[in-house]
Amino acid sequence: MNLEGRNAIITGASQGLGLEIARAFVRQGAHIALCARDAVALDAAASELRAAVAEAADVGSEDDVRRFVSRAVEKLGSIDILVNNAGVYGAMGTIDEIDWAEWTRTIEINLFGSVLMCRHVVPHMRARRYGKIIQLSGGGATGPLPRLSAYAASKAAVVRFAETLAEEVREHGIDVNSMAPGALNTRLLDEVLAAGPERVGAAFYDRARKQKTDGGAGLARGAALAVFLASAASDGITGKLLSAIWDPWEELPSHAVDLAGDVYTLRRITPRDRGFGWGGR
Repeated sequence: MNLEGRNAIITGASQGLGLEIARAFVRQGAHIALCARDAVALDAAASELRAAVAEAADVGSEDDVRRFVSRAVEKLGSIDILVNNAGVYGAMGTIDEIDWAEWTRTIEINLFGSVLMCRHVVPHMRARRYGKIIQLSGGGATGPLPRLSAYAASKAAVVRFAETLAEEVREHGIDVNSMAPGALNTRLLDEVLAAGPERVGAAFYDRARKQKTDGGAGLARGAALAVFLASAASDGITGKLLSAIWDPWEELPSHAVDLAGDVYTLRRITPRDRGFGWGGR
């Protein structure tokens, strides 16, 4: 899973999983360009990792994305890997109570930010007929999250977008996958705890409090999966949603034929899938 000589963009890279992925990439020999909204934390990360580019940018702004990608290409020469890590929980509360501007802002960051980064990076990858795009998913993609509807909707959308983009760019040697890193103790968890059970619901709040005490899934496994998906070891694996914690992703190269279908995708489950003798396909 060597990344020697590869050039990578990582968004939301000033802290948490984004920073851990950046560290893992550098250890494997990659050159990196980082962006985040927190300029102070980003400067510290860039100094630690000797990043080729580090710019404060809002991934929900096309002007910011265009400027940052142009700068990354100018300094690195090419882009081999894109990690869309930037994301927020955003609006918390029932749909009739939340601030609508905050709800739409969540969609701008999580969904539009991922799409805009791909929109501006893909032409560079297509020209070289090679690329790796890694989209961060989350619990919102695979199940409902009451009182976090913007987060849940945006994460489901980015996974389906990644699956769709994978088909668009398959012939150009570009692999596109989504990864779920597990329940992490990052600033997002702190935001849930600060919001309290009144805004996020008692069940979700209690789960978050327990996770804070237990330590969560840790960052290392998610960073390792990102390295795998960014490396030649995963060549040809595309359009998949993989769990860093639960899926045997290290073994996937030996199951290429089985992966040609809808395994590890965001798909509809029918009654027959569950063993019931009724329902459509």
